[in-house]
Amino acid sequence: MFRFFLSVCVLGSLALTPFARAADTLMMATTTSTQDSGLLEYLEPVFKKETGIELKWVAVGTGKALEIAKNCDADVLLVHAPSAEMEFVKAGHGTDRRQVMYNDFIIVGPASDPAGIKGKSTAEALGGIFEAKAGFVSRGDQSGTHKAEQKLWKQADITPDKDPKYFSAGQGMIATLNMAAEKQAYSLTDRGTWITFADKMGDKNPLVIVVEGDKALFNQYSVITVNAAQCPKVKKDLAQKFEDWWVAPSTQQKIADYKLKGKQLFFPNAESGAGK
Repeated sequence: MFRFFLSVCVLGSLALTPFARAADTLMMATTTSTQDSGLLEYLEPVFKKETGIELKWVAVGTGKALEIAKNCDADVLLVHAPSAEMEFVKAGHGTDRRQVMYNDFIIVGPASDPAGIKGKSTAEALGGIFEAKAGFVSRGDQSGTHKAEQKLWKQADITPDKDPKYFSAGQGMIATLNMAAEKQAYSLTDRGTWITFADKMGDKNPLVIVVEGDKALFNQYSVITVNAAQCPKVKKDLAQKFEDWWVAPSTQQKIADYKLKGKQLFFPNAESGAGK
């Protein structure tokens, strides 16, 4: 009798919880910057209220996020490594890639700027760090930021790991910045995470922005639906609602409105078509 009563209470509780059904839960794999910056925490309650869909996510480097999706352990992606994303879609792992927002990468380093690179171009700055053996901390985790960094070193015709002071953190952006601060070294970071890091560090932050504004530092974010043809359990309909929500004008405005101490972290640039 007691067991029956308990079962009725549990079922009744679930019935009264509008978002409790597994079918209304969407799994996203995303990059650490969307979480570390606070953007997801800001947008998730709005998404749930407006769509009735509960969003869950794992925040890792973009490379790992794409692997999670290939293994059919996510329904959607929010990532920032365009070349890797296009390869992912071309290989049939994802569909309907749509850009949603951007910010930029910056090079940060000790306030003393031992390599003397402040205000230089990205290629000149990386060359200066390498020549001065001033120290550089890389994420080293195949994230979008790490992939962008590797591309920048290649464009500068430099093999960075020949420098004994080139360190691979193998961790997220916040941990990498902490390591750079400890070693008084330079690092590449997305601006959104940097603003969050600098705010938390306050006057104790030994790092400053030394290079910014270069076109090579543009940082695009996109959403992608995992291909249901390869992953039959993907919640395609919910994923479509997710993508439509991100490109909607009202959501784009919310992205623009998200600021930390008056500083805008992301800039909306949605396009309605797929494959951008």
